Amino acid sequence: QVQLVESGGGLVQPGGSLRLSCAASGILGSVAVMAWYRRPPGKQRELVAEITRGGSQKYADSVRGRFTISRLNAENTVYLQMNSLKQEDTAVYYCNGGPVSGKVLFPWGQGTQVTVSP
Repeated sequence: QVQLVESGGGLVQPGGSLRLSCAASGILGSVAVMAWYRRPPGKQRELVAEITRGGSQKYADSVRGRFTISRLNAENTVYLQMNSLKQEDTAVYYCNGGPVSGKVLFPWGQGTQVTVSP
């Protein structure tokens, strides 16, 4: 059973950067698609970015060009580099993965809070 632990969140000003990490116990390399999701205050969880085992990436329109997802299978870690942060990026960020895009297989972790505020 893969367990997911997100970290790296915090308080940052608009225009700032953060790098989120997701440590996945188990064999991350066997998961076809890993992704970052977020839950803004009062809203439903949404897909932010995903990456295949081969490195192909997809992004939500709202973050394309500002966020970069990467994975290091040997280290069982997925990253999300977030640049040019906006207040609307404020959310709890989670990682998860599965066999195809948008499908999650694992229990959700606690997530990491990102707050973008002047």
